[in-house]
Amino acid sequence: MKNILFIVGSLRKDSFNRLLAKEAEKYLAGKAEITYLDYTDVPLLNQDIEYPAPAAVVQLRETVAKADGLWIFTPEYNFSYPGHLKNVLDWLSRPVVAYDFATPTVINSKKVALSGAGGQMATGKCREKLTELLTFIKADVMAAPQTGVILNAEAWTEGRMILTDDQRAALKEQADAFVKYLG
Repeated sequence: MKNILFIVGSLRKDSFNRLLAKEAEKYLAGKAEITYLDYTDVPLLNQDIEYPAPAAVVQLRETVAKADGLWIFTPEYNFSYPGHLKNVLDWLSRPVVAYDFATPTVINSKKVALSGAGGQMATGKCREKLTELLTFIKADVMAAPQTGVILNAEAWTEGRMILTDDQRAALKEQADAFVKYLG
């Protein structure tokens, strides 16, 4: 059974993207083992502390290395991805051996799926820019299907995300496709 690491791009405990991840987890039951990345203690990337890597970064890299694939669920902030998510990806893009840019990084060739819940753009710009970034750092991004959810009015007014049948079907299709993508 494959191990998929979920990375939620929102730090809020009950974020809509965490709820979207929980929904996706249902469609992977019996097909993959799911874990969630806790990156709240990962420091901002700073070359002054890069080597030796801080303990939280060592743990981040070990967790990602063990995963067969990563599934990122993220909101869109100002037509892009959240800074704290970018920070995680920046750490993963750095050499594990000090300044040895010839060796693969932890994220090199790691298979990645992208989804997001947000406003009227359904996180389209965020997922587009994440695809560009992940491709640049040599991750293997599943281009399609991706799931972009336009949040319902109740999400914004009452904090309740209500998925439509079509949104659930799209997420299930993506879950099935990602399992196949992982091989």
